[in-house]
Amino acid sequence: MRELFETSPFDDPVEATRRSMRIAPQRRFYERATTAAVADGHAVRLDDKPIRTPARRVLAAPTPALAEAIAAEWQAQKDTIDPAKMPLTRLANAIVDGVADAPQPVADEIGKYLASDLLFYRAGSPSGLVALQARHWDPILAWARQALGAEFKLCEGVVHVAQPEAALAAARAAIPPEPWRLGAVHAITTLTGSALIALAMACGALSADAAWQAAHVDEDWNMSQWGRDEMAMARRDFRFAEFLAAATVLACCP
Repeated sequence: MRELFETSPFDDPVEATRRSMRIAPQRRFYERATTAAVADGHAVRLDDKPIRTPARRVLAAPTPALAEAIAAEWQAQKDTIDPAKMPLTRLANAIVDGVADAPQPVADEIGKYLASDLLFYRAGSPSGLVALQARHWDPILAWARQALGAEFKLCEGVVHVAQPEAALAAARAAIPPEPWRLGAVHAITTLTGSALIALAMACGALSADAAWQAAHVDEDWNMSQWGRDEMAMARRDFRFAEFLAAATVLACCP
């Protein structure tokens, strides 16, 4: 089973375990997926045998709710086990193997996104897009200002604007240190292009639906003008499943 979730070597500690190689699904070999309390949390088991990560660690979640959610993903598999349809397991593997022992590089990567966050770069036109960006993004920036004490600069266009170090430091202080929440925030950051969206979700200031909408303001506007691209939508659906897995981790690990 290990090869199903084996990954290619990437420099980033999360991506090294999140991105599985494209391997043909394996036939389902177990009857039931369950959970059990262990020393490191709550392990997921297949017919009472522990699941192991690609690094051969026991796959154990910090809370019963999260372990049960991972087990439900395994139980939902039909005749074959398809890792592409198991985003929560992939994220759990990433956190256990790639974040738990080396959280600082993951936090640093989130910090890099903060320096050039999606929400800082605004359109000058058309007016409809300008209004949509303001509607979805301004409340998040207001939350960062009020809750975190982080006052950021906005600009029109895509030319980089340097942010005040005090604002960056205030936002970095909100990055969760706990590996599971940290891994989830990193996943949401990379999927949305916005560390502020991820931090607002982690702090309970933004729902998953509102976060996903905020991350796709520009894309949705373009689709409303030019129509849908089915291949792009298929990729977006895949990313949305990964996004919901990260949201599940945050919800189950308060």
